[in-house]
Amino acid sequence: MATTARTETTEATADACDVAHGAEGGDAERQTRTLIAVFATPVADYLLRYGSDAGFRTLLVEPDQKRVADALTAMPDLSGADVAGTADIVVTDHHRDELGAVLRDALAQPARWVGVMGNPKHEGPHVAALQSLGVSDEDIARVHRPIGLNIGSRTPPEIAIATLAGLLADRNERPGGFTFG
Repeated sequence: MATTARTETTEATADACDVAHGAEGGDAERQTRTLIAVFATPVADYLLRYGSDAGFRTLLVEPDQKRVADALTAMPDLSGADVAGTADIVVTDHHRDELGAVLRDALAQPARWVGVMGNPKHEGPHVAALQSLGVSDEDIARVHRPIGLNIGSRTPPEIAIATLAGLLADRNERPGGFTFG
């Protein structure tokens, strides 16, 4: 048994080393994942940039076209075979009036993950916003908050890195941080 585990670990390490040195790698899920940032914010800018570098197809949803002319103004249809169940939706501003409607629309999609930024010490305004729209408690509970790994992020690039790392850890069924095993 120990030999099998060691062989699997050695093969996984070899694959990771090959990828780190530029070899093609990754499974189909990694190559077809989608990251949707909601609301044009500095965090969204970094999240989409870093997400693209990490292999995500990236989209920005900004309901207020005056803020960004080339963004989607509504949540896209994620039911297509190449996207269903693989999209991660990150709401990057919890102070916007459109918060409830955008989250309601996100929860109606077959997204893999939906989260909203915010301080974990306070109840998120998304709860009341979704309740006022008649969204079920079960669906409200699907909204992740806080998002990302707890690395003490203070700036938009740090918040984007923590968020992206948290999404990758969650997708890969890993705890994040420095726990390996």
